[in-house]
Amino acid sequence: MKDDKAGKKQGGLLKSTSIVSFFTLLSRVLGMVRDVVVAQVFGAGGGADAFFVAFKIPNFFRRLFAEGAFSQAFVPVLSEYRTKRQLAEVQLLVSHTAGSLGGVLALLTIVCAVFAPQVTYLFAPGFSAQEDKFQLASDMLLLTFPYLMMISLTGFVGSILNSYGRFGVPAFTPVLLNVVLILCALFLAPFMDPPIVALAWGVLIAGVVQFVFQLPYLKPIGLLVRPRWGWQDEGVRRILKLMLPALFGVSVAQINLLLGTVLASFLEDGSVSWLYYADRLMEMPLGVFGIAIATVILPSLSRKHATQSTEAFSATLDWAVRMNILIGVPAGVAQVILAEPLMVTLFQYGAFSQKDVVQSALALQAYSVGVLGFMLVKVLAPGYFARQDTATPVKIGIWAMVANMVVSLALILPMAHTGLALATSLSALFNAGLLYLGLRKAGVYVPGKGWLRFFLRLCLATLAMSAVLLWLGRDLEQWLAWGWQQRVLWLTLLVVGGMAAYGVALYAGGVRLRHLRSRAGPDEDGL
Repeated sequence: MKDDKAGKKQGGLLKSTSIVSFFTLLSRVLGMVRDVVVAQVFGAGGGADAFFVAFKIPNFFRRLFAEGAFSQAFVPVLSEYRTKRQLAEVQLLVSHTAGSLGGVLALLTIVCAVFAPQVTYLFAPGFSAQEDKFQLASDMLLLTFPYLMMISLTGFVGSILNSYGRFGVPAFTPVLLNVVLILCALFLAPFMDPPIVALAWGVLIAGVVQFVFQLPYLKPIGLLVRPRWGWQDEGVRRILKLMLPALFGVSVAQINLLLGTVLASFLEDGSVSWLYYADRLMEMPLGVFGIAIATVILPSLSRKHATQSTEAFSATLDWAVRMNILIGVPAGVAQVILAEPLMVTLFQYGAFSQKDVVQSALALQAYSVGVLGFMLVKVLAPGYFARQDTATPVKIGIWAMVANMVVSLALILPMAHTGLALATSLSALFNAGLLYLGLRKAGVYVPGKGWLRFFLRLCLATLAMSAVLLWLGRDLEQWLAWGWQQRVLWLTLLVVGGMAAYGVALYAGGVRLRHLRSRAGPDEDGL
């Protein structure tokens, strides 16, 4: 009976993850369309580099506030209030948190606007040697940085909706960003001087649209309340206490990616863009599955900790780790094999040159080494934050960031931008390994049964997929000679063929859909 209940709970998590994954996939597909449009219209030169830096700066802070430390600190406190307190107290917490967060973000936005050149220099010091490029990045930052406030508040609303099981709306919201940027690139750019500034306006517009879109969905759960400053509120102070160290601990991957951008700004024109396009493709499995699973399990883990359900807590983590490995390993291997075909098919049009294809593909292969690490960090970190333990991830994060800095400096000279991507990947794997060992040592995560069988099935299925991809593959010259229709057709064949080989191999090994919903081991016919 206990196993049946656990299986049903994991089935609920799988259903919620599927919802988030579907909308996230839709967003990522539109994101790819957006990047194709941007690459074709603007290429990978100095103007594109300037925009990517101007966008990366608020995006970096967004991931700290919206998807990173704030979410990891706010959701456990909100879950505890929802479990143990009355609705009026939950409403007061939301009101005070919204007012305090909004006030801090408004102040940060004003400060950044006043010191835009200095902030640009901090994040891209190499641009200072090219006055026009540096000035363009600083000017666009004035438009893109207010996006931080709007999207962080959007993330705040999304965290509330996720905590109440309304996963679909927050997962759909990023679609709006991609739609707005595509429209701006196609229709607003011709009226701008330089045209790339249209994308900066698009970022600002998208931030407002996303926030306004989510607000009505708070009303049915009784949490559409007026923001009020509440720095002294007990719940706000607890969130702040958890958030400050988590600002570093949960965002190590983003800090490492940003370090790569800083160092890449000293390299040749196009280096920042090559890393950007590679990072976008690498984040496809991370966003569709890793972040989706992390989004679903954090409220679940927080409630289990609040009710002291230690066995269920461990089982949920075990399910999340297995699911990430099941997706992350083949995704990373496939991206290494298909790096050049992906870059050619998606981006090699208009201003995006053959050199851009080769250099971006090298960066993607290096990032792909760490796909599993990036994904595991997303699901292992909630194992700490759900228990309101922020100190341990901070310590681990410091070690991971130091490792990334050392390896980046060691690899930048012999491997240029590819070395920076590889250093980020190795740091992510190191970070994930330390998080895993910490959970094991604390005794809150005990791996379930069947891991040996799981690894054997995984390895055989990945080998089958790799064999099909290599068999169907064509050399770069062939891809470059094809038109876009042939490229899309053959890439589709590769992707579908690889996925089919992987799925058939898993099925032949005894894996069934019900196993993805259950935490049972081999004795209970699990993964």
